[in-house]
Amino acid sequence: MTKQKHTPAPSGETPEDATTPTAEQSSVDATIERILAADRAREDAPKRTTRFEADSSFKRRGILGEQAREIAGETAHSESDGEQFELMERRSLRRVDGLSTELEDVSEVEYRQLRLERVVLAGLWGEGTVAEAEYSLRELSALAETAGSTVLDGFLQRRAKPDPGTFFGSGKAEEIRVAVADLGADTVVVDSELAPSQRRGLEDIVKVKVIDRTGLILDIFAQHAKSREGKAQVELAQMEYMLPRLRGWGESLSRQAGGQVGGASAGIGSRGPGETKIELDRRRINARMAKLRKDIAAMKPARDAKRANRKRNAVPSVAIAGYTNAGKSSLLNRLTDAGVLVENALFATLDPTTRKAVTPDGIGYTLSDTVGFVRQLPTQLIEAFRSTLEEVADADLILHVVDASHPEPESQISAVRTVLAEVDAHEVDEVIVLNKADVADWDVVERIRRREPHTIVVSAHSGEGIEELRELISSSIPRPSVPLELMVPYAQGDIVSRLHAEDAEILSTEYQEEGTLLKVLVRRELVGDLAEFQVKAEPTP
Repeated sequence: MTKQKHTPAPSGETPEDATTPTAEQSSVDATIERILAADRAREDAPKRTTRFEADSSFKRRGILGEQAREIAGETAHSESDGEQFELMERRSLRRVDGLSTELEDVSEVEYRQLRLERVVLAGLWGEGTVAEAEYSLRELSALAETAGSTVLDGFLQRRAKPDPGTFFGSGKAEEIRVAVADLGADTVVVDSELAPSQRRGLEDIVKVKVIDRTGLILDIFAQHAKSREGKAQVELAQMEYMLPRLRGWGESLSRQAGGQVGGASAGIGSRGPGETKIELDRRRINARMAKLRKDIAAMKPARDAKRANRKRNAVPSVAIAGYTNAGKSSLLNRLTDAGVLVENALFATLDPTTRKAVTPDGIGYTLSDTVGFVRQLPTQLIEAFRSTLEEVADADLILHVVDASHPEPESQISAVRTVLAEVDAHEVDEVIVLNKADVADWDVVERIRRREPHTIVVSAHSGEGIEELRELISSSIPRPSVPLELMVPYAQGDIVSRLHAEDAEILSTEYQEEGTLLKVLVRRELVGDLAEFQVKAEPTP
């Protein structure tokens, strides 16, 4: 067989059998080029200046921007936070900003990626200062980003009362519509709770989906609830919110009609089953809500039994409460090595966590983390989570965690205390824990210290002030207070072991011929069990 010699093609020419593109390859190349061209057009388009860009201090403090979603994972965790497997699982399905979900051709299915929802924020400034109204809108921005969206712009309208039809005035509603069209937004988020009629009226103007602050918070809770009880509580709150907001008037509805509808010849085929789809949905929702209430009530005895067991054993309880993203989970990890999820996002953890802790001198107590609070926390959530918030009401001490790096922590403290009053926890002893001392504004810290008599400054991330906090907890919880002098035979070492446990305090130990002589402080519940070992006082002559 003769081997043919390969002759290279002249410059500028390509062998036809080597590089001639097929029709399929040309189609793929054209598709990729179309996608890249669309991305380049988005990058080259003039950027609309938002109302938030003027104040960069809030971006530095993490209230606005990607820090709320923690996409890049820049937040460092301390050793006490553990492995954070739940956080890794949550980030494994992150969506990417700026990528399209629309398909121009079936061949593009391999190249599409999920896109973050693009939202425009809007709020009313009716009472208070303009700074408070702007902060509320920035907090709404952080909530929207936590829910999984990109904030494009924000609007504030000075108005004494909301418009009964569209919430905003007609001029402001039209301005929002123009901004939505220019920016290509998908959703308008309103910084208040809308009546069903206001929501429909505003949607008719802006031509995109409209949700309110309550619906946004409920969506975040639905994403982050993990336990069976937490999911049931969130679903019940969503059903209560959804019930008065059902709507629809199209072919999917089935209305009853007579032989001649409105005098027109539409009798045959116009008779429905006699009940509209909305009425059927309401019936199903009411049935589902009844089942959820029954399920939540069935879960309550287990929690009550655990709480009753702690009370029977006189175990002190400390509850951690505070505004969302104030660092409650980080503080729990630092005090108990609980390893619960820590993320720089609003409402990152919802399910309550209770862990065992010990004071520096060996007195045991329980430490419970609770759901975070926020201004205008939906009433439905407070009612649904009332069973878990009872942990706060039954505690011996509340550690009210406050973000010391926040410019206006007083409003957060007020919002938390409002919710605590609603669950009858306002009479429990409270200590203000100013967290994030490593990045705090010390003018703000001193301002809070002057207002609040029981205050301590800590950093759950760096460990600053944690030992002082342990000492404060030790002096604030109920401690063994009944003094006893006991003679315990050596054969009953289990009694000595029990006294060395976390519900008694040993003052002195002396080993004698008859047994171990102990001077102890015990809880009143143990006095009866130790009566046979008490040393009888010799009668005075």
